[in-house]
Amino acid sequence: MSIKRLGTAIGQHFKRWLAALVKQQIWQQRRTITVSLICWSAIVTSLWLVSPMAALADDYNRDFLVGADFSGKDLTDSSFTKANLRGSNFSHSDLHGVSFFGANLEDVNFEGADLRNATLDAARFTGANLTNANLEGAFAFNAKFGGAIVDGADFTDVDVRQDAQTLLCQSAKGKNPVTGRNTRDTLNCKT
Repeated sequence: MSIKRLGTAIGQHFKRWLAALVKQQIWQQRRTITVSLICWSAIVTSLWLVSPMAALADDYNRDFLVGADFSGKDLTDSSFTKANLRGSNFSHSDLHGVSFFGANLEDVNFEGADLRNATLDAARFTGANLTNANLEGAFAFNAKFGGAIVDGADFTDVDVRQDAQTLLCQSAKGKNPVTGRNTRDTLNCKT
């Protein structure tokens, strides 16, 4: 065998060996990437499952929820627009930013509920229990509060009509245990 042929044979053998080596390294890289992706997916999934998740806003618009129990729930930014919630229980619930626009809230229990920045316009609170509720910054201009219990409720910066304010002031008493504000002061009651 001539040196030229020997060089060619060695060159071809070297090329095959080099190609096999490159192919092996590519497969190792793919396996490494695949294993890494699986590990990261498992980590992200486990963190997602064990971490406290932010509440997702729910839509209960126009629903018939008479007597429903939402006590102690986080319903932040949910919507109950024009829902019938007569006799329902929202005691100690987080209702921050919730919309109760035009809802029937007759005899609903809102004791200790967080209703800050809620939309309460045109809602009917007839006979509702708002004891120790925090309504700070809520919009309730056309809400009806006939017979509502407001002991210890905080109405700071709540927009209500003059007639509703007068009605609420007739029975307003107590101090909100969370904010420390007197109910009559938050309603701007005269004497």
